[in-house]
Amino acid sequence: MFWSTLVSMEILTGIEERFKRLRGVLDERSRRLLVAAESEAVGWRGISTVAKATGVSRQVIRQGIAELKQSAVLPERRIRRSGGGRKSAVKLDPSLKTDLEELLESTTRGDPESPLRWTCRSVRNLEAELKNKGHAVSHQVVADLLHELEYSLQANRKTNEGASHPDRNAQFEYVNNKVKQYLGGKEPVISVDTKKKELIGDFKNTGKELRPKGDPEKVRVHDFLIPELGRANPYGIYDIGLNVGWVSVGVDHDTAEFAVESIRRWWRSMGQQAYPKSTSLLITADGGGSNGSRVRLWKLELQKFADESALSIAVCHFPPGTSKWNKIEHRLFSRITQNWRGKPLVSLEVIVSLIAATRSTTGLKVHSELDTRAYAKGVKVSDQEIAQLNLRRDKFHGEWNYEIHPRKP
Repeated sequence: MFWSTLVSMEILTGIEERFKRLRGVLDERSRRLLVAAESEAVGWRGISTVAKATGVSRQVIRQGIAELKQSAVLPERRIRRSGGGRKSAVKLDPSLKTDLEELLESTTRGDPESPLRWTCRSVRNLEAELKNKGHAVSHQVVADLLHELEYSLQANRKTNEGASHPDRNAQFEYVNNKVKQYLGGKEPVISVDTKKKELIGDFKNTGKELRPKGDPEKVRVHDFLIPELGRANPYGIYDIGLNVGWVSVGVDHDTAEFAVESIRRWWRSMGQQAYPKSTSLLITADGGGSNGSRVRLWKLELQKFADESALSIAVCHFPPGTSKWNKIEHRLFSRITQNWRGKPLVSLEVIVSLIAATRSTTGLKVHSELDTRAYAKGVKVSDQEIAQLNLRRDKFHGEWNYEIHPRKP
């Protein structure tokens, strides 16, 4: 009796040891056939012995024995017979997919009665709604079904232009023709605009910069204004013909006076030297902001500049909502943003240096200076001052296209 028990223990230990060694490299079918072969080798009570040693159920061992006895063995690369394994959630619950599609359609079409109309359409929220309908489903199954239905996470895309002026395209063509006319006559053409105002200090700046691994630059968590440092207001002038930029970095209000002063400083420092014989200047600008087509102070300050410089100044404004087509946006401002990406703008000197260091493969060069002057807000321009302007409006949309001539020869 003792000898028999000892032999049984050795058999159990041997089977258990072999199974542990091979279990990690065997697939489902191979494991089944292995325990079946061990069972047949044991003989009497082989199924029980192997089940005890390996933990594999008796039913699986019997299935393996049956497969060993069959003359037609399963195909080489197949683990289960066709139709084997756990059934998919859709087969077990035929209405699951239909109910999921109804939830998605009601939110997509904007049904106000949909339970998900005003909530985030996450897989877990969809799981909760399906469970409310009586489906036994997990968020992973919902994710798999969404993939099958060709749904994916999508961000908003700006494609709808909305209402636009009927002469929008005609104004684009008008501006384009006028730019060609001035460039053909060797006259200066500039594109002007205010860049996004920037907080000065150790704030996060969008983008990434090469640094040693695990050593990102430390910046503030919250973007609260530092009163002693303030904000920077970069106003840019881009010379379309020469591919040269000028940026005045202001520290006070972004007013029409500041905008024209920036143009004046560009002309005195760069424009006059590049165009010594010019008698006129073309400015393309947005329809709003400090250089907007309806801003009276903008026209008054341009008149002062025309009187000082003896230049006839032509202005063409882009229609409302089309500022992205202004040349300065994608030829100058975008380059500046790329150049200082990932760099905290800790001081005005840093901002000016980063702007001035901006270059491009097409030959862009940029000059930048600090403007510490104060510019008052809310300056009123009287009707009498407007009446004294030497302003001539073009026949085509004179509110967008006009010329300001010097009041004295």
